[in-house]
Amino acid sequence: MTGPTWLQESALAQAGYTRVAGIDEAGRGAWAGPVVAAAVILDPATVEMLTQAGVRDSKQLSPARRATLYDVVQDRAWAVGVGIVPPAVIDQAGIVPATRQAMQEAVAQLVPAPDHLLIDFVTLPAVRVPQRAIVKGDQHCLAIAAASIIAKVTRDRLMVALDAQHPGYGLAQHKGYGTLAHRTALNRQGACSAHRRTFEPIRRILAGEHLAP
Repeated sequence: MTGPTWLQESALAQAGYTRVAGIDEAGRGAWAGPVVAAAVILDPATVEMLTQAGVRDSKQLSPARRATLYDVVQDRAWAVGVGIVPPAVIDQAGIVPATRQAMQEAVAQLVPAPDHLLIDFVTLPAVRVPQRAIVKGDQHCLAIAAASIIAKVTRDRLMVALDAQHPGYGLAQHKGYGTLAHRTALNRQGACSAHRRTFEPIRRILAGEHLAP
């Protein structure tokens, strides 16, 4: 499988953009826990090293490899920002606005500030920076792939912490997604404050219904 490239970032550099941030999220489709976004400005001098190290879409990496590359990106990037939006805000605003909020928070943390954004799938109308949405950007753009690793590892660690606060759901294992184990736990003990109450399966549990396997 071909990994992400530096082609988009390189073309932007030729157009005069020197601080291109890749942005991605983790947890958008989960039933529990926050949505987390990361923004990463990579040092062009590290592109070959990061490519050879195997930076790619976080979903294509093992947990151990993601953890290793998380440290590499944190150490070698020019700037890294992370935004975290909890379930209560997701329920109030909706998942798409909440995802954009997390991304905006991540961008706001970048020092130096970016002069262009490459974003996985969505745009950020509230951010007054030139930007481009790229479908499956984490598979195509190295900066977005790096952001996907930061977002995924950050969120996974938060879910392990939530598992300790809300035992019995298996949050450390399935990370809040709708697995059979998660459905079984919800049927057994109902929802908790870590769950997204506006998501259909959780609404059904709160209404006293039983989730089918």
